[in-house]
Amino acid sequence: MDDDPDQTKLTRSKRRWAEEAKFLTGQVSRPLERRLPPGQHLVNNWPVLDLGRQPDVSRERWRLKIGGLVRRPVTLDWAAFMALPQSTIRSDIHCVTTWSRYDNDWTGVATRDLLDLVEPRDNGRFLMLHGYDGYTTNLPLADFAAPGALLAHSWQGEPLTREHGGPVRLVVPHLYFWKSAKWIAAIDVLGADKPGFWEAEGYHMRGDPWAEERYS
Repeated sequence: MDDDPDQTKLTRSKRRWAEEAKFLTGQVSRPLERRLPPGQHLVNNWPVLDLGRQPDVSRERWRLKIGGLVRRPVTLDWAAFMALPQSTIRSDIHCVTTWSRYDNDWTGVATRDLLDLVEPRDNGRFLMLHGYDGYTTNLPLADFAAPGALLAHSWQGEPLTREHGGPVRLVVPHLYFWKSAKWIAAIDVLGADKPGFWEAEGYHMRGDPWAEERYS
């Protein structure tokens, strides 16, 4: 696999999709009886998508740095992360490439518990997420703190595999899955919104699947 994220086939394709507004259906409402967002199809497997690199980060080497506009910046190692309250949730995955997967069981630390730990300042309204692979993506603080959002270390009762973002990845179920950064390394709390990797390439700054916020 090519080590240059700008040269991977998927990266080139997704840039083109943004330019062409590919996959948009125009169905922006969410019928109460529907579970599948517009333009999505169900899969039973879990496709692997990344920038062309899958960092090998052991639990012993893994660190999570949380800083920026917070009252108590922290750097967590594995032991400190696992000592935080642990939560298990079940949620669906909706990928911007049009696949969805139902009923994923995650275990990890709820984002609300992380925010309680660091206490964002009043002017901290947005986040920039950083992965060990160099990936970045942005989130409003309100979306990061939504019920069901967590930093997951396990999926379906097993440790999260490297290809899917292990040892720890973000899971924000109500947004397209590119917002759920893999191999999470750092979280910066910001006063203003800034585009991450895909947002700078024409993808939406928020990414609500039910509103088809695929592209900017």
